[in-house]
Amino acid sequence: MSAYPAYTMGGLCIVGGVTGFVKTRSIPSLVAGVGVGLLYLWSGDAIRKGAPNGLEGALGASALLLLSSLPRVAKGPVPLILAVTSASTGLYYGQTIRNLRG
Repeated sequence: MSAYPAYTMGGLCIVGGVTGFVKTRSIPSLVAGVGVGLLYLWSGDAIRKGAPNGLEGALGASALLLLSSLPRVAKGPVPLILAVTSASTGLYYGQTIRNLRG
């Protein structure tokens, strides 16, 4: 199992949230992007250290990002990319959890 997808998604979410705020002064973009990004980064750190709940945190962050992106997919490429990458990351961590538990 790898923490790299969580670290990558965390960085992208934080950069995306800050970019959304700078472009449109959207406080929800800033809060959501930084919040989900920090959850991904915490999860990646927990996975790297072998601490409990890191995989579940990454899966949860992926679910949050996917569910918040899906309603906006038709609005442009950014929500579509968020939906695809969060689904991919969620599938990776979901499969990893499934393989570990049996």
